[in-house]
Amino acid sequence: GAYSPAPVLTDAIAQQALDEIVRPCMVEMARRGTPYQGVLYAGLMIKDGRARLVEYNVRFGDPECQVLMLRLGAQALDLLLACAEGRLTEARVNWADDHAMTVVMAAQGYPGAYQKGTEIKGLDALPEDSFNMVFHAGTRDEHGAVLANGGRVLNVTARGATLAEAHARAYAMVDAIDWPGGFCRRDIGWRAL
Repeated sequence: GAYSPAPVLTDAIAQQALDEIVRPCMVEMARRGTPYQGVLYAGLMIKDGRARLVEYNVRFGDPECQVLMLRLGAQALDLLLACAEGRLTEARVNWADDHAMTVVMAAQGYPGAYQKGTEIKGLDALPEDSFNMVFHAGTRDEHGAVLANGGRVLNVTARGATLAEAHARAYAMVDAIDWPGGFCRRDIGWRAL
């Protein structure tokens, strides 16, 4: 799972990560004649008040993307277009002033050999709006039935005025899903709650 904002990422740590990790990488890529334009996911670990780089990906992180999209809303499309057109420096990011949490529901057996083909019921009864959304990751439709078709199957995401409220909404949706073949962790966000 994931949650946003993450209190461990203070303004000072975010600035340090940009100044010492991300910007030097971008400068070096441009110096080599391969400037980067697109989504860059910097997987960071925070240790002793400093960001340390674990990995880069040239895609959004999963499930981190889901909490970010809910907090960005429709402007996410405008930001992606500005990036593609080289106008990102002109764009402004306006985060929703709240919290979001994603709980990943996985198929039994994941991360090892997991079950495919188990039916997932109850999704149609869940709220789907700017505060509650289920992102499908490993599902397939078979004659109108939603079936598990991967290891990480659903990303149940909710927003709230507080992280506790987002947590309560996300887990309420998880609990309303009828899927005996699935499971989730119950400790998402515990460090920040």
